[in-house]
Amino acid sequence: MSAKKAFNTKAKLISNQHISGNNWHALLRVPAIAAKAVPGQFIQVRFSEGIEPLLRRPFSIHGARGADISIMYEVVGTGTRIFSEKKAGETLEVVGPLGNGFDISLSRCKGVEVSILVAGGMGVAPLVFLAQKLSTISSKLETVVLVGGRTREQVLCLNEFRKTGCAVKVSTDDGSSGTRGRVTNLLENALRKIDDPECTMVYACGPKSMLKGVDTVVKKFGIPAQLSLESHMACGIGACLGCVVDTTEGYKRVCKEGPVFNAQELTWGERTE
Repeated sequence: MSAKKAFNTKAKLISNQHISGNNWHALLRVPAIAAKAVPGQFIQVRFSEGIEPLLRRPFSIHGARGADISIMYEVVGTGTRIFSEKKAGETLEVVGPLGNGFDISLSRCKGVEVSILVAGGMGVAPLVFLAQKLSTISSKLETVVLVGGRTREQVLCLNEFRKTGCAVKVSTDDGSSGTRGRVTNLLENALRKIDDPECTMVYACGPKSMLKGVDTVVKKFGIPAQLSLESHMACGIGACLGCVVDTTEGYKRVCKEGPVFNAQELTWGERTE
């Protein structure tokens, strides 16, 4: 879905709650962005007026309802640590919604459509928003969610997915939750049961290694996929060229042409001239 107008505005922090481990959930009141956001887009947040951290940080939009948007984040450095210390009522500078979201148009077939969502770790964040949106658009749509993590502590948002009516399956590397192994194994098993590839779409978000695995699996079965890439960003608006990826059409910016790309256009740095 094409990027829309972005707003540079102030957001009121409604809540900022610890979930588990290093994982947090924040709710921001920012009507202009909430009204325009679509699944797969993101925001850039500035945490202070000082020089540390100097740059805004990108966060996938986890949900949008009324005047509010929600985001999930993992405390991994200075910026997110400062974020975790923010209290309800404080104001943050936010730019968004940014980037191109998932294409959820239902035009590929006349029968029952199947959407398979594949999430790794914090990759669940935009896919919950996507699952919520998919649950409202057609009674002819079946949605399956596959969630993976290294351990059970990294498996997030299961109840949120289930509330949308999705079937949910889990895998962990150590077997502490769900099936032991990689989430791409669950994907391969699911795609073996698909009768009509033209009525199926895979959506995925997570670490690069997982997305490469998803790409390999969907190409094996001839299933289209949309992959949301995670990337370090400086500006978030396409000016700095700090988040480029190689595609079949040359270099593209994750923040501007992405973060969602069709799997067939990604080369993973292995494009040949």
